[in-house]
Amino acid sequence: MLTRAARGPTDQAIAQALFLSPRTVHSHVEHLLRKTGSASRAEATALALRDGLLRPTPEDLEHFVERIPAG
Repeated sequence: MLTRAARGPTDQAIAQALFLSPRTVHSHVEHLLRKTGSASRAEATALALRDGLLRPTPEDLEHFVERIPAG
């Protein structure tokens, strides 16, 4: 669930992809945030990346890496 949430889609989009209700997805995300002590999906994602629990594929990097503008 965290991998999908980290990519940025809404609860509704995740629910459709996993054949779940949006409320179920919302509950899972809320539990993730509570268990990790995170205030946001971004913070939970950063913690998971730091701890090696989330390993993005090359295609996922655009979602997980902050781009610094050239200049």
